[in-house]
Amino acid sequence: MKDLVRSVEQGVSHRRRVDITRPKVWLKNELSRVGLAEFLCTYVMMVLGLGCVAQVVTGQGAFGHYISINIGFGLAVAMGVHIGGNVSEAVNDYCGGNLTVTGAKATAGIFATYPAPYLSLMGGFVDQVIGTAMLLLCLMALSDQKNKPAVGSSEPLTVGLVVVLIGMSLGSNSGYAINPTRDIAPRVFTAIAGWGLDVFRSGNGWWWVPLVAPPIGGVLGAGLYKAFVELHHPPISGQQENSIPLKKGENICTNV
Repeated sequence: MKDLVRSVEQGVSHRRRVDITRPKVWLKNELSRVGLAEFLCTYVMMVLGLGCVAQVVTGQGAFGHYISINIGFGLAVAMGVHIGGNVSEAVNDYCGGNLTVTGAKATAGIFATYPAPYLSLMGGFVDQVIGTAMLLLCLMALSDQKNKPAVGSSEPLTVGLVVVLIGMSLGSNSGYAINPTRDIAPRVFTAIAGWGLDVFRSGNGWWWVPLVAPPIGGVLGAGLYKAFVELHHPPISGQQENSIPLKKGENICTNV
Protein backbone atom coordinates (compact mmCIF):
# COMPACT_ATOMS: atom_id res chain seq x y z
CA MET A 1 0.00 0.00 0.00
CA LYS A 2 2.84 2.36 0.85
CA ASP A 3 4.46 1.59 -2.49
CA LEU A 4 1.23 2.47 -4.29
CA VAL A 5 0.91 5.78 -2.44
CA ARG A 6 4.56 6.57 -3.15
CA SER A 7 4.18 5.84 -6.87
CA VAL A 8 1.09 8.08 -7.10
CA GLU A 9 2.92 10.90 -5.30
CA GLN A 10 5.88 10.54 -7.64
CA GLY A 11 3.58 10.66 -10.66
CA VAL A 12 1.88 13.84 -9.42
CA SER A 13 5.25 15.41 -8.67
CA HIS A 14 6.50 14.52 -12.15
CA ARG A 15 3.43 16.05 -13.81
CA ARG A 16 3.91 19.25 -11.80
CA ARG A 17 7.52 19.47 -12.99
CA VAL A 18 6.38 18.94 -16.58
CA ASP A 19 3.78 21.72 -16.23
CA ILE A 20 6.42 24.06 -14.78
CA THR A 21 8.93 23.37 -17.56
CA ARG A 22 6.34 23.41 -20.35
CA PRO A 23 6.94 26.23 -22.87
CA LYS A 24 4.76 29.26 -22.27
CA VAL A 25 4.50 30.08 -25.98
CA TRP A 26 0.97 29.04 -26.86
CA LEU A 27 -1.98 30.78 -28.45
CA LYS A 28 -4.93 31.72 -26.31
CA ASN A 29 -7.01 33.01 -29.19
CA GLU A 30 -9.29 30.23 -30.41
CA LEU A 31 -9.47 31.56 -33.96
CA SER A 32 -5.67 31.53 -34.21
CA ARG A 33 -5.47 27.96 -32.92
CA VAL A 34 -8.13 26.83 -35.38
CA GLY A 35 -6.29 28.60 -38.19
CA LEU A 36 -3.02 26.82 -37.38
CA ALA A 37 -4.78 23.46 -37.24
CA GLU A 38 -6.52 24.12 -40.57
CA PHE A 39 -3.19 25.14 -42.11
CA LEU A 40 -1.47 21.95 -41.00
CA CYS A 41 -4.27 19.57 -41.94
CA THR A 42 -4.62 21.19 -45.39
CA TYR A 43 -0.85 20.95 -45.89
CA VAL A 44 -0.81 17.26 -45.00
CA MET A 45 -3.82 16.55 -47.23
CA MET A 46 -2.28 18.31 -50.23
CA VAL A 47 1.21 16.84 -49.86
CA LEU A 48 -0.04 13.27 -49.57
CA GLY A 49 -2.88 13.61 -52.08
CA LEU A 50 -0.91 15.41 -54.77
CA GLY A 51 1.99 13.07 -54.14
CA CYS A 52 -0.25 10.20 -55.22
CA VAL A 53 -1.18 12.06 -58.40
CA ALA A 54 2.45 12.90 -59.18
CA GLN A 55 3.55 9.31 -58.68
CA VAL A 56 0.90 7.98 -61.06
CA VAL A 57 1.48 10.65 -63.74
CA THR A 58 5.28 10.64 -63.74
CA GLY A 59 5.46 6.86 -63.34
CA GLN A 60 3.38 6.40 -66.51
CA GLY A 61 1.51 3.47 -65.01
CA ALA A 62 4.47 1.85 -63.27
CA PHE A 63 3.51 3.20 -59.84
CA GLY A 64 -0.26 2.93 -59.80
CA HIS A 65 -3.29 3.92 -61.82
CA TYR A 66 -6.46 6.03 -61.47
CA ILE A 67 -7.69 3.92 -58.56
CA SER A 68 -4.43 4.69 -56.76
CA ILE A 69 -5.20 8.41 -56.94
CA ASN A 70 -8.70 7.87 -55.55
CA ILE A 71 -7.54 5.75 -52.63
CA GLY A 72 -4.49 7.92 -51.98
CA PHE A 73 -6.44 11.17 -51.93
CA GLY A 74 -9.11 9.61 -49.74
CA LEU A 75 -6.52 8.53 -47.18
CA ALA A 76 -4.83 11.93 -47.44
CA VAL A 77 -8.13 13.59 -46.55
CA ALA A 78 -8.52 11.16 -43.65
CA MET A 79 -5.10 12.07 -42.29
CA GLY A 80 -5.77 15.76 -42.80
CA VAL A 81 -8.96 15.47 -40.78
CA HIS A 82 -7.11 13.45 -38.13
CA ILE A 83 -4.42 16.05 -37.64
CA GLY A 84 -6.74 18.91 -37.26
CA GLY A 85 5.14 20.46 -50.83
CA ASN A 86 7.70 20.05 -52.39
CA VAL A 87 8.05 19.37 -56.17
CA SER A 88 10.06 16.23 -56.82
CA GLU A 89 12.74 16.03 -59.49
CA ALA A 90 10.60 13.25 -60.98
CA VAL A 91 8.46 15.97 -62.57
CA ASN A 92 11.44 17.36 -64.49
CA ASP A 93 12.59 13.88 -65.46
CA TYR A 94 9.14 13.06 -66.79
CA CYS A 95 8.54 16.18 -68.90
CA GLY A 96 12.12 17.07 -69.79
CA GLY A 97 11.94 20.33 -67.87
CA ASN A 98 9.18 21.63 -70.16
CA LEU A 99 6.37 22.45 -67.76
CA THR A 100 3.14 22.28 -69.77
CA VAL A 101 -0.57 22.46 -69.04
CA THR A 102 -1.84 20.42 -71.99
CA GLY A 103 -0.46 17.66 -74.17
CA ALA A 104 0.89 14.15 -73.71
CA LYS A 105 3.52 15.27 -71.20
CA ALA A 106 1.38 17.80 -69.32
CA THR A 107 2.16 17.98 -65.61
CA ALA A 108 0.04 20.91 -64.38
CA GLY A 109 -2.78 18.42 -63.73
CA ILE A 110 -0.67 16.90 -60.95
CA PHE A 111 -1.49 19.93 -58.83
CA ALA A 112 -4.79 21.50 -59.94
CA THR A 113 -7.83 20.03 -61.68
CA TYR A 114 -8.59 20.41 -65.38
CA PRO A 115 -11.64 19.34 -67.42
CA ALA A 116 -11.62 16.46 -69.88
CA PRO A 117 -11.50 17.60 -73.54
CA TYR A 118 -15.16 16.73 -74.08
CA LEU A 119 -16.43 18.66 -71.04
CA SER A 120 -18.00 22.10 -71.47
CA LEU A 121 -17.78 24.80 -68.82
CA MET A 122 -21.46 24.41 -67.97
CA GLY A 123 -21.16 20.63 -67.83
CA GLY A 124 -18.12 20.94 -65.59
CA PHE A 125 -19.90 23.42 -63.35
CA VAL A 126 -22.79 21.01 -62.87
CA ASP A 127 -20.31 18.17 -62.32
CA GLN A 128 -18.59 20.08 -59.50
CA VAL A 129 -21.90 21.11 -57.91
CA ILE A 130 -23.14 17.50 -57.88
CA GLY A 131 -19.86 16.10 -56.55
CA THR A 132 -19.67 18.58 -53.68
CA ALA A 133 -23.38 18.16 -52.93
CA MET A 134 -22.82 14.41 -52.54
CA LEU A 135 -19.86 15.09 -50.25
CA LEU A 136 -21.76 17.42 -47.92
CA LEU A 137 -24.86 15.24 -47.94
CA CYS A 138 -22.77 12.29 -46.76
CA LEU A 139 -20.91 14.40 -44.18
CA MET A 140 -24.19 15.67 -42.76
CA ALA A 141 -25.34 12.09 -42.36
CA LEU A 142 -22.08 11.10 -40.68
CA SER A 143 -22.41 13.92 -38.14
CA ASP A 144 -26.15 13.51 -37.44
CA GLN A 145 -26.38 12.06 -33.94
CA LYS A 146 -30.03 11.09 -34.48
CA ASN A 147 -29.25 9.03 -37.54
CA LYS A 148 -26.30 6.62 -37.76
CA PRO A 149 -23.25 8.84 -37.22
CA ALA A 150 -19.64 7.79 -37.59
CA VAL A 151 -18.35 6.43 -34.30
CA GLY A 152 -15.67 8.44 -32.51
CA SER A 153 -12.22 8.02 -34.00
CA SER A 154 -13.63 6.35 -37.14
CA GLU A 155 -14.77 9.75 -38.48
CA PRO A 156 -11.56 10.61 -40.42
CA LEU A 157 -11.40 7.21 -42.12
CA THR A 158 -15.10 7.38 -42.98
CA VAL A 159 -14.66 10.82 -44.53
CA GLY A 160 -11.72 9.48 -46.52
CA LEU A 161 -13.84 6.64 -47.84
CA VAL A 162 -16.49 9.14 -48.93
CA VAL A 163 -13.84 11.00 -50.94
CA VAL A 164 -12.67 7.71 -52.48
CA LEU A 165 -16.26 6.92 -53.48
CA ILE A 166 -16.77 10.34 -55.08
CA GLY A 167 -13.50 10.01 -56.98
CA MET A 168 -14.38 6.56 -58.30
CA SER A 169 -17.90 7.55 -59.35
CA LEU A 170 -17.65 11.23 -60.35
CA GLY A 171 -13.96 11.96 -60.81
CA SER A 172 -13.26 11.25 -64.47
CA ASN A 173 -14.81 14.44 -65.87
CA SER A 174 -12.68 17.03 -64.11
CA GLY A 175 -10.78 15.52 -61.21
CA TYR A 176 -13.36 16.13 -58.45
CA ALA A 177 -11.89 19.20 -56.73
CA ILE A 178 -15.00 19.40 -54.43
CA ASN A 179 -13.08 21.99 -52.40
CA PRO A 180 -11.80 25.41 -53.56
CA THR A 181 -8.69 25.02 -51.38
CA ARG A 182 -7.71 21.82 -53.14
CA ASP A 183 -7.60 23.63 -56.52
CA ILE A 184 -6.86 27.35 -56.34
CA ALA A 185 -3.73 27.21 -54.16
CA PRO A 186 -1.96 24.56 -56.29
CA ARG A 187 -3.04 26.45 -59.42
CA VAL A 188 -1.44 29.67 -58.19
CA PHE A 189 1.66 27.68 -57.23
CA THR A 190 2.00 26.20 -60.72
CA ALA A 191 1.54 29.65 -62.29
CA ILE A 192 4.46 30.93 -60.22
CA ALA A 193 6.62 27.80 -60.42
CA GLY A 194 7.02 27.71 -64.18
CA TRP A 195 3.77 26.61 -65.82
CA GLY A 196 2.74 30.23 -66.41
CA LEU A 197 -0.68 31.76 -66.95
CA ASP A 198 -1.79 28.84 -69.11
CA VAL A 199 -3.03 27.25 -65.89
CA PHE A 200 -5.77 29.92 -65.88
CA ARG A 201 -6.43 29.89 -69.64
CA SER A 202 -6.69 26.13 -70.08
CA GLY A 203 -10.12 24.57 -70.45
CA ASN A 204 -11.68 27.83 -71.71
CA GLY A 205 -10.85 29.55 -68.44
CA TRP A 206 -11.76 26.59 -66.24
CA TRP A 207 -10.00 27.93 -63.14
CA TRP A 208 -13.05 29.67 -61.68
CA VAL A 209 -15.31 26.59 -61.78
CA PRO A 210 -13.64 24.68 -58.88
CA LEU A 211 -13.64 27.97 -56.98
CA VAL A 212 -17.34 28.81 -57.35
CA ALA A 213 -19.19 25.53 -57.89
CA PRO A 214 -18.17 23.63 -54.70
CA PRO A 215 -19.64 26.19 -52.25
CA ILE A 216 -22.91 26.09 -54.19
CA GLY A 217 -22.86 22.29 -54.18
CA GLY A 218 -22.06 22.24 -50.48
CA VAL A 219 -25.08 24.38 -49.62
CA LEU A 220 -27.25 22.26 -51.91
CA GLY A 221 -26.10 18.95 -50.41
CA ALA A 222 -26.44 20.12 -46.82
CA GLY A 223 -29.84 21.62 -47.57
CA LEU A 224 -31.06 18.40 -49.17
CA TYR A 225 -30.08 16.36 -46.13
CA LYS A 226 -31.74 18.79 -43.77
CA ALA A 227 -34.92 18.99 -45.87
CA PHE A 228 -35.29 15.23 -46.39
CA VAL A 229 -33.91 13.80 -43.14
CA GLU A 230 -32.68 16.05 -40.32
CA LEU A 231 -35.73 18.30 -40.00
CA HIS A 232 -38.00 15.28 -39.69
CA HIS A 233 -36.35 13.51 -36.76
CA PRO A 234 -38.99 12.84 -34.07
CA PRO A 235 -38.34 14.71 -30.82
CA ILE A 236 -36.85 12.71 -27.98
CA SER A 237 -38.68 13.47 -24.75
CA GLY A 238 -36.52 14.39 -21.79
CA GLN A 239 -33.35 14.74 -23.87
CA GLN A 240 -31.61 17.70 -25.40
CA GLU A 241 -31.35 18.21 -29.12
CA ASN A 242 -28.36 16.17 -30.25
CA SER A 243 -28.37 16.90 -33.97
CA ILE A 244 -25.20 18.77 -34.88
CA PRO A 245 -25.78 21.99 -36.84
CA LEU A 246 -23.81 22.34 -40.05
CA LYS A 247 -21.57 25.05 -38.64
CA LYS A 248 -20.60 22.85 -35.68
CA GLY A 249 -19.71 19.67 -37.57
CA GLU A 250 -16.14 20.63 -36.74
CA ASN A 251 -14.33 17.29 -36.92
CA ILE A 252 -15.81 16.29 -40.24
CA CYS A 253 -17.13 19.11 -42.35
CA THR A 254 -14.52 21.84 -41.90
CA ASN A 255 -11.43 19.89 -42.94
CA VAL A 256 -12.45 18.28 -46.22
